[in-house]
Amino acid sequence: MYAAFPLWVLVTDYVLGAVMWTLVGRFGMGLFLPEDSHFFFMRFFVHVTNPILRVFAPVTPGFLIPPMVPLFVAWFFFMVRFYLMPWLLGYSVMGMLSFPLESEIGQSVARLVGMLVN
Repeated sequence: MYAAFPLWVLVTDYVLGAVMWTLVGRFGMGLFLPEDSHFFFMRFFVHVTNPILRVFAPVTPGFLIPPMVPLFVAWFFFMVRFYLMPWLLGYSVMGMLSFPLESEIGQSVARLVGMLVN
């Protein structure tokens, strides 16, 4: 389906998407667990996202409560994926390239559900 896009575009989107969803995952886990939790997934999210949060610290508003910071940084990745990448690739309509990662996951889930229903 995405054969028209160069490989570097898809790889870039997949990497940005993985970072974005990891930050969203950390925010979600942070609603229920403390940052220093011993739960494996929370330790993973904290370990992977701390360097990203440090990079974005200069543009992170000081009034945000700490659990909201990963969601704020994820918003930057969303904006790059949804607006900047299509614009840089010359598309006049936003959404032409939007979210190949999520589209592929959605199609895989639909195929899986279709197999389970039949």
